[in-house]
Amino acid sequence: MSVGSRGKVDTAWLARLRARVAQPPLRARVPFMVESDGDAAIVGSVESILLEGLEHLRLGDGRPLLHSGSDGWLLRGDAVDGLHRLAHALRDAGLAHVWRDEQLAVDDAQDRRIATVERAVVRPLGITTHAVHLVGFDPAGHVWLQQRAFTKPNDPGLWDTLMGGMVSAEDDHDAALARETWEEAGLVVTELQDLRYGGRVTIRRPASDAGGKGYVVEHIDWSACTVPAGMAPANQDGEVERFELLAPAQVIERLHADAFTDEAALILVAALSA
Repeated sequence: MSVGSRGKVDTAWLARLRARVAQPPLRARVPFMVESDGDAAIVGSVESILLEGLEHLRLGDGRPLLHSGSDGWLLRGDAVDGLHRLAHALRDAGLAHVWRDEQLAVDDAQDRRIATVERAVVRPLGITTHAVHLVGFDPAGHVWLQQRAFTKPNDPGLWDTLMGGMVSAEDDHDAALARETWEEAGLVVTELQDLRYGGRVTIRRPASDAGGKGYVVEHIDWSACTVPAGMAPANQDGEVERFELLAPAQVIERLHADAFTDEAALILVAALSA
């Protein structure tokens, strides 16, 4: 069923949404690199000033852990250990986001995993992250939505898809989808009907992390499903305020009111257009 038969998305609103999720950095950024197999692999980007106060960090041989050159900042030595030390230094300097003790994958330009890093510092370091979302319909075509808890550090109280969460370093896509679906919605993916991959959206925009020096680059893979009749989501981790089941036209009205996170809005437009 097309968006046209469910309600019409305003083209001017959609253009504004797309502009919000594809913004350049507020200020110039340079590549952030780590040593890998004797070479320098670009894994993110930083504002040069962000790392200038951390020259005191040293390797075992006395060399600085961080080196600034014409091609950007290089983190020397073992990437996992170095990123661990850098994350704590950024936290001590008040330049980290909410600390979660959660490791995310650090990939090079060819999507090869180089290391892992604490989630709280991925935005200051411009490291690409991965997330999963799930759009849930009931058998009649209504849409299950969640309202984010008012205590969440990001986008508190805004509306979201049935489930949305980060892919940790321990997970692949399917594991993250199953884990987050249970934690946020109390649903077991094998009990859902017509589970299918929907596509990918990518967010690129400045972030408030590190005093406005952060930058978001996130790939979000979304799926869709039918929640069987008689089954309803129930939050398990305390991060959801409530769930609602709305007709597609009502979802579009709420989209036009900017009541959703931008990533959820992009995904829902795509899902309702499928």
